Amino acid sequence: MSRPLVIAAALAALLAGCAPQIPDRPAAASVAAPSNWRTSFAGDPAVEGNWWSGFGDPQLATLVDQARTHNSDVAIAIARVEEARAQERTSRAVLVPAVNLTAPASYGRSLTALGTAVEATVAQPQFQASYEIDLFGRNRAQIDAAAANVLASDAARQTTLLAVSSATASGYVTLLALDERLDLLRQTLTSREEALRIARSRAAAGYTSQLELRQAEAEYHATQQQIPVVETAIARQENALSLLIGDTPAAIARGVRFAALHRPAVPAALPSELTRRRPDIVQAEYALAASDARLRAAQRQFLPQVQLSAAIGEVMGSSLRDNVDVWSIGGSILAPIFAGGRLRGQFDAATAQRDQAAFTYQRAVLSAFREVEDQLAIIARLDDQERALVAQRVAVADSLRHATNRYRAGYSPYLEQVDAQRVLLSVDIALIQLRTDRLTAAIALYQALGGSPST
Repeated sequence: MSRPLVIAAALAALLAGCAPQIPDRPAAASVAAPSNWRTSFAGDPAVEGNWWSGFGDPQLATLVDQARTHNSDVAIAIARVEEARAQERTSRAVLVPAVNLTAPASYGRSLTALGTAVEATVAQPQFQASYEIDLFGRNRAQIDAAAANVLASDAARQTTLLAVSSATASGYVTLLALDERLDLLRQTLTSREEALRIARSRAAAGYTSQLELRQAEAEYHATQQQIPVVETAIARQENALSLLIGDTPAAIARGVRFAALHRPAVPAALPSELTRRRPDIVQAEYALAASDARLRAAQRQFLPQVQLSAAIGEVMGSSLRDNVDVWSIGGSILAPIFAGGRLRGQFDAATAQRDQAAFTYQRAVLSAFREVEDQLAIIARLDDQERALVAQRVAVADSLRHATNRYRAGYSPYLEQVDAQRVLLSVDIALIQLRTDRLTAAIALYQALGGSPST
């Protein structure tokens, strides 16, 4: 081995020992999955495919499919995946030699040593090649970071798909619940109208006072004013769903009625499985892997870089009798000696970014556990709440029947009937809202669990 190569190799070995050690991930960022959920639930391990089809409404499934295909957020997420893939291809280009073609040419007039003017044309086409030997793995670490970014971007796309699917399903359920509430108000308004007609007849015949007539009118208009509010909410909900499916505001077709919807089966999943099911956790995991790779690349910046270069070409000119072949081959070692703390600052920044990614992953996992537990707690108590509401409705409906009979028999004032009607309407609206909450909680649980395995 020649003396210069021995010196270069010794220098490279010396500088390699000067590179800082990569610190371990912060211990405080570690997280362990609990053995089981705090709230127990019965899951169906056989649930696969499009979970939104489990509601039994083909129109809901159509809307979700449209949203997954045409939603703007999904399109943006797909474009980000393509961007990450392009960046990965760019990073891999450093592993192959770069070849360029240069073709300088000139035409000029000059004086010879004898004072004679000479015009000459010169051209020198040349192929140049350069290649960096990835001796310490710096380029490979950058490629690993780019590859992890591709996987993180694809996981982000899946997160967006799951969020859009859940939002569309919840929005459609809410729309059907608003339809149900509008039907209830219209039915109530019809009964209020009949009560008002009777009150007017009784007042005209002198059987009741003007007070009871005004009470009947007030109840009629109180119900009447609620209808435009719900109609406005329906229009806004349709507009929101139109945006989700990537369309301009328009009416949304309905499938089954609200009462015909049923909850899809919930997939059985242990807490330890959540980190593999939820795409946002997978995204945070790959982001952490990318930060690890960038930290390795920052460490390798302290080490020498070995460059090889070669060129071959031909010189052609009007002053030459024959063309002249030219070539060159060489190499260089770039070893950092002093950079004013720049390399150390970059390494420390990469270390801090890696630590941030570790804590971000921890937060994603802990948030996932909490979201699942929240929805399980809601679902576990909705059945008890519904049983109480149904029992209350039975009692209120019976109370209204007695109040109506007593009023018509002249044993009680109209106000008793009005109060019973108000309570019954309130309970019916509460039942619609509770059943809406139950369906949307099931959707939220699906989202919290990461959807089905094929999502």
